[in-house]
Amino acid sequence: MIIQLQPSIATADKEAIIAKSKALGYKTTEVKTQEHVYLVGIGKKEFDIRLLGHMAGIADIHRVSDDYKLVSRKWKVDRTHLDLGDGVIIGDGTLSIMAGPCSIENEAQVQQTIDHLVAQGVRIMRGGVFKPRSSPYAFRGLGVDGLKMWHTLARKAGMKIISEVMQVSQIAEMHDYVDVFQVGARNTQNFNLLDELGRVDKAVMIKRGISGTIEELLYSAEYVFAAGNEKLLLCERGIRTYERASRNTLDINAIPILKEKTHLPVIADPSHGIGIREYVEPVALAAVMAGADGVIYETHQKPEEAASDGQQTLDFKESEKLIRKLRKVYELRENF
Repeated sequence: MIIQLQPSIATADKEAIIAKSKALGYKTTEVKTQEHVYLVGIGKKEFDIRLLGHMAGIADIHRVSDDYKLVSRKWKVDRTHLDLGDGVIIGDGTLSIMAGPCSIENEAQVQQTIDHLVAQGVRIMRGGVFKPRSSPYAFRGLGVDGLKMWHTLARKAGMKIISEVMQVSQIAEMHDYVDVFQVGARNTQNFNLLDELGRVDKAVMIKRGISGTIEELLYSAEYVFAAGNEKLLLCERGIRTYERASRNTLDINAIPILKEKTHLPVIADPSHGIGIREYVEPVALAAVMAGADGVIYETHQKPEEAASDGQQTLDFKESEKLIRKLRKVYELRENF
């Protein structure tokens, strides 16, 4: 169960609730977030929820059978939306589009991408400054210096930044220069990293693991929420299967399932999901029709010259076409 406490609850009232929960066979854990204070109760004994609900200091109480309780939709009717500031909101009933290169390469590339996105009305730019690469000899990013340069240019254009964090030590140095921390597929179950991201007051987008299940993705989000951070997004980015015709298999099924199971916004990544440039557009459109709250994809002025992932990256002309179609498909979905 989840007990939401009143902001001004007296210590004696909170202790009484914990004692009563224990007497009913439930072990409680206190969770303090940017928004509220909760008691998460774990137990299997059935009881009349009114035995607790009437107690002083309780703002709301819900019975949640899912093991991932705080991210479950069973207790939160209203869907979560994330306000990044300056009118940029994710999950508010509009389609969020996040685009940019796989890797931040240089100042000219960043400015060209910003100009392209601003012209299309896109307010969130993606890009990597720390790149987890399968080969140790591949380009691995510009690091914090590249992020600072990117941040300066993005802020001049009113652009928000989403970038991947790979380890705990990077959180502090990246904090002032990103709006959304991205947890990549290789780190989805890096629980030390998730715990630390739960202690920051920044949005966090968690990508599904390379071979991860939907439940495992929800557990990863639960780690961040339980550590104190409610500002969460989930990303379906494709999973590794036995299929070799594409880089990964984007699980369209996961999108409506996640929308049913959680109150968190769900984002689709068609670039990594299929890994082939000419198929990014139809997969992205399918994800929106399946219920995605947003799409994140890769674009570069000259994908054939990109430092990484050029084979799945759209050029600016293709990107402009995709953005136009995404908005039309989203409008069609909402008017069904």
